Amino acid sequence: MSGKDNLTAVLYGIEDLRLEQRPIPTPKDDEVLLEMDSVGICGSDVHYLVNGRIGDFVVRKPMVIGHEASGIVAKVGSRVHNVRVGDRVAIEPGYGCRVCDFCKDGRYNLCPEMIFCATPPYDGNLTRYYTHPADFCYKLPDHVTMEEGALLEPLSVGVHACRRAGVGLGSEVLILGAGPIGLVTLITARSMGAGRIVVTDLLQNRLDVAKELGADGTLVVERGADEQDVVKKVHALFGGHAPDKTIDCSGAEATSRLSILATRSGGCAVLVGMGPAEIKLPLVNALSREVDIRGVFRYCNDYPGALSLVASGKINVKRLITHHFNIEETAEAFNTSRHGLGGAIKVMIHVQPKDKNNPK
Repeated sequence: MSGKDNLTAVLYGIEDLRLEQRPIPTPKDDEVLLEMDSVGICGSDVHYLVNGRIGDFVVRKPMVIGHEASGIVAKVGSRVHNVRVGDRVAIEPGYGCRVCDFCKDGRYNLCPEMIFCATPPYDGNLTRYYTHPADFCYKLPDHVTMEEGALLEPLSVGVHACRRAGVGLGSEVLILGAGPIGLVTLITARSMGAGRIVVTDLLQNRLDVAKELGADGTLVVERGADEQDVVKKVHALFGGHAPDKTIDCSGAEATSRLSILATRSGGCAVLVGMGPAEIKLPLVNALSREVDIRGVFRYCNDYPGALSLVASGKINVKRLITHHFNIEETAEAFNTSRHGLGGAIKVMIHVQPKDKNNPK
């Protein structure tokens, strides 16, 4: 351990992100102490910085930021047997109470007592030393990098979304939004056997990346565009018919509506992106055509699948990482992610001292 050095990124409120030293925590019997390595910046992290809240989750006291992470086991609790000191692990940042009906049913992401990193009032893990339940730490194979381990968090969202949509061999999939979640959903859908995949976004540069990652078709949709015209353009990209799966990774009202209108009768529209608390949807259209509408809230039981996809080489998440920063440069890293500087997709912060231009 680096003596008393536990440099930590703490969000005090809107536009108030500070670096400060905190005590190195002691793991409980079922926890591990992790020497943190890589932490990716998520859109929710930026949202808390800019707005101080996401829905009912409000930053009311100083909160350690960060939840897309990997680290090295530095110490284990007395009841820990799945990992040992020195193991490199990916950290699933949310865990339930383990005793409620949702946890027992295997849907722990719906647990009302869910503890999730960097979601008020719980601290995240953009810090040099962090404790976490051992059973939510996944050992990384030697050939999987720490950066890839950190990216298992957003990738798990894509895995969960595709599972909720029922993506399988030959599925025709429309993905709305080409941000990080849209892109991981794209590569996941491809790995699960999807046939034709079309991606829409407001920005051409994002769609260029989607094309590079395997999208069969892309469409720039301008703000305020006529939705029936957009539907026609989408269907044209599918050869004149509607996709059977649509996954909205944006959360804007326009894309939530499009997810229903563009999906074929009897198909499935999955809503991943979270926008306004209430929006206007064409429900009669969905009901009369039996379009299933399914929500996604984070993920559950998806980390093993995400790790398998990366470890097997079926998908490559490295392309998503566009920028590297050291923890001392956290403010610059957030500014880069927030404003998409330099074509930023995924900004990675390296917690232990290292050359940001030559990350391990």
